Amino acid sequence: MKYSQTLLLLSIFGLFFSCEKEPVSKTPEMTKKEHKKVIYQVFTRLFGNENTNNKPWGTLEENGVGKFNDFTDEALSEIRELGVSHIWYTGVLHHAMVTDYSSYGISNDDPDIVKGRAGSPYAVKDYYSVDPDMAVDPSKRMEEFQALIDRTHEQNMKVIIDIVPNHIARKYEGMNNPEGISDFGAHDDTSQAYKKDNNFYYITGESFKVPNWKGGYQPLGGEAHPMANGKFDENPAKWTGNGSRLAQPDQNDWYETVKINYGVRPDGTKDFDSLPDGFNKLAYQDHFDFWKDKSVPDSWIKFRDIALYWLEKGVDGLRYDMAEMVPVEFWSYMNSSIKVKYPEALLLAEVYNPGLYRDYIHLGKMDYLYDKVGFYDSIKHIVQGHGWTDHIPKVQEEIMDIEHHMLHFLENHDEQRIASPDFAGSAEKGKPAMVVSTTISSSPTLVYFGQEVGEPGNENAGFGSPTRTSIFDYIGVPHFQRWTNHKRFDGAGLSKEEKDLRSFYKKLLRFSLSSEALMGAYREIHYFNKDQNPDYDHRVFSFVRWSENEQVIIVSNFDTGNQYDLDLIIPEEIINIWNLKDGSYSAIDQLNETTERTMQVNNKTGRIKIQLKPLESNIFKLKKNE
Repeated sequence: MKYSQTLLLLSIFGLFFSCEKEPVSKTPEMTKKEHKKVIYQVFTRLFGNENTNNKPWGTLEENGVGKFNDFTDEALSEIRELGVSHIWYTGVLHHAMVTDYSSYGISNDDPDIVKGRAGSPYAVKDYYSVDPDMAVDPSKRMEEFQALIDRTHEQNMKVIIDIVPNHIARKYEGMNNPEGISDFGAHDDTSQAYKKDNNFYYITGESFKVPNWKGGYQPLGGEAHPMANGKFDENPAKWTGNGSRLAQPDQNDWYETVKINYGVRPDGTKDFDSLPDGFNKLAYQDHFDFWKDKSVPDSWIKFRDIALYWLEKGVDGLRYDMAEMVPVEFWSYMNSSIKVKYPEALLLAEVYNPGLYRDYIHLGKMDYLYDKVGFYDSIKHIVQGHGWTDHIPKVQEEIMDIEHHMLHFLENHDEQRIASPDFAGSAEKGKPAMVVSTTISSSPTLVYFGQEVGEPGNENAGFGSPTRTSIFDYIGVPHFQRWTNHKRFDGAGLSKEEKDLRSFYKKLLRFSLSSEALMGAYREIHYFNKDQNPDYDHRVFSFVRWSENEQVIIVSNFDTGNQYDLDLIIPEEIINIWNLKDGSYSAIDQLNETTERTMQVNNKTGRIKIQLKPLESNIFKLKKNE
């Protein structure tokens, strides 16, 4: 879901907050023991699928599906060796789908309210169960997922899964609730459009109607199905997940989901306590204490219990879908409840409105947010040849006080693949952007499975359109399948170019995990070099990172055709901070250790002669020559 689609909805619910911007930290230093995190997002049901049929709207039997058991020790070891600290298993929770599992006591879902055939992972049907598609034995699906958690931990990586607090599947059925947990809506007063402890909003006096399909769309591509009859029984109708209050939502609404009520009245006023002034400066323990004796809406308690349930099973972190559509007070309650029990839990949120960033970090106690409307959008523009690298320092400066909390990515399940024609048309063009994205900040780096081998996402899976690998249908992922190589996970099927690309990602990510400097200070030297160096222009970008024991110089060429022969200058300010004396220093490229240059320091200014080929980057680590 995107920022532009949600601004109106956020204003309706009164979720805009203001928080005084904290002073910019010029040299943010992390603790010496902390290192960068690298999160590998994998769309779980696609990972081990070897089927290459790729029929649009194909069934599970026709197009295949991956299993939890496909993440073998060998597969996980290779992911870890790529330079990964956390795996985000996307689409794990049991969501609405068209495949028939009625023999396992699971009710069938109506194709009229399911996107695709395999279903959207963000239309969760049972929060206390997992997707039966991914189990060898669906009756033992929880045991198989638990075993995957254990295998991941044995490979020294941590596990992240999704929680989707804003909405649930239109036909939610909690068939596996722990004792004492009631289902969503079980105690709602459906005669009222709103009550504080109702889990849903109701359109009283009206029944739900399936959208009027436009543009030739039909569920399942028009295939006959006994339940695809243009009807779904829901009386009274509920608000749709994106906030639509129509009994018949539009085709472009999130019609497969219903909106959760968090105690925000239809007029936008709130039916819960506000956080006192100054709570943005207090620790999660103080937030926990604040809510202990407060009456909170029932939905708050339900989602707190869901989160704690999965953390108790060994999950190490949670990624929150569309967190900005849920009031920040709830996140204060939810995340403080988590942190008092699991202080190391990683809490990552999808937030697109920059005006909300600091509130959701400081008041909502999120660890990390997407740096989408800012860094990602800017660097994508540069990769496409439209933007100048001059914009990167400005974007970074705007969030320097919270830079550690802003997750960087070039791909995820919502965004276009780099190699798709609508992004760059070539995975190679993403290489300088990946270097800058990974090394400019102390924040985590996210890599989407297949990104490291140049997956273009050009399959017509059924629901939706190419450029993004489908999350709605059963599909194979061709480039990635060449790496999995019939579950050998050795990359033997990759082309030379794909192997080289994966090698690049491996060197970059492994360096980022081990580098002290990347958790230390940052300065751009871009503008200085642009002013001082006639051969340096807006297709090049350079900056420095350092810690007490490591100094790194990073320079990237975003141009697809021009080589830059540069005398890169390290200004006096940096030389003084690094306490470098006049003399020569070896500068060894961490992406290609056979590339070694000499930085000569004279009169408190450093200079390195470099030859930067098209789309090439150098990460020079300094060492004093004997």
